[in-house]
Order: sequence, then structure tokens, then C-alpha cells
Amino acid sequence: MSKTNIVLASASESRAAVLSAAGVNFTREPSNIDEEFVKTKMRDDGATGLQVAETLAIKKARLISGQHPHCLVIGADQMLDCEGVWYDKPVDMAAARETLKNLCGRTHQLLAAVCVMRDGAVLWSHHESAHMTMRTFDDTFINWYLEAAGPDVLQSVGAYKLEDVGAQLFDRINGDYFTILGLPLLPLLGFLRNKGATRS
Repeated sequence: MSKTNIVLASASESRAAVLSAAGVNFTREPSNIDEEFVKTKMRDDGATGLQVAETLAIKKARLISGQHPHCLVIGADQMLDCEGVWYDKPVDMAAARETLKNLCGRTHQLLAAVCVMRDGAVLWSHHESAHMTMRTFDDTFINWYLEAAGPDVLQSVGAYKLEDVGAQLFDRINGDYFTILGLPLLPLLGFLRNKGATRS
């Protein structure tokens, strides 16, 4: 299979950066599905955060798979669950501030799901979770942090980028680094190598 026959069905700059840094040759095409509708419906049906992440990953991949015959389409999604409360990407800096206040001093879970689809069929899927414990901090620190991090925090469900100044928010992390960034990379690379889709 040609190494160009991989499509990332995601608008996430972080996922694209992780995949590109690993030397995978791919194109990117966001799926633009109505994630909020899916989350609301699944919550009403009693689904878990992990089930939502898995469903969204598949829906993203399926939509793009129909537009790219014979290609390997990667779908991925991540949910943040803190004691049963789900968090979305903050819409503005005020929302980011509120998220940080809510997560401060508490442990939350990042639930990441990834799948690979070809011609509408799921060939492979995987999920992982990470436990993130934020330290206790005050409003002065939040002000400093948001100014230092800038609008990039709006691209993260937890209003942080671990690979940047967001590392200062945490006391303890238990989980895979790439999973925290939104893409369980090592299992995905293993699958792509087995398919001859990337360097072995």
C-alpha cells in the first residue's frame, strides 16, 4: 500500500503533529460531525465517556472513509471525565478559566479512542485512559497560566497542553503521553506497520 493512502479524519492540530512527528505520511480531512448532538444523545441513553469517545472516533472515520475509497482512515476522539462530569473544549478564555477552577486539586480521566477504517469497515480499534491530578493553585496562577499559554488552551478539553506550559498544572500523571495528547500512538503505529502502511 502506498504510504500516502492514510487519511486522518480530525481537525486536531495536536493529533496531526503527533502523527507527523512519528514520520507517518498522511493527509488530513476533518469530519465536521455534530459531536455535541452525539454526546447529548448518548448521555441521555446512559453511555459512558469511553463509549462516547469510541462512537465519535468511528463516526468520524466512517464519514471520511466514504470519500476516500481504499484508504486507511484514522478516526480518534477524546473525552475528559471528572467524577462523572464531561468537559468540552472551552469556547473562550473565560470558559477555560472556569474549567481550570473546576479541575484544580482533583483527579480527572482522559479517555482516548482511535480506530482505522477502510471502505466503511472498521479494521482496528483501540482505547486507553490516563489519570491526571491537578495540583491546587490560586487565581493569580490561573491568570499567569492563561496569559502564558494563550488561546492554544481552547484546543484542549482540559484547557491545557501538557507538552507546553500546561505541565505546570499537574502534581501527578498516570498514563501514556500520546494518549494524553489525544492519540494512542504506539498501538496505532503497530497496526499501520502490520498493514505495510508505514515504515517497518
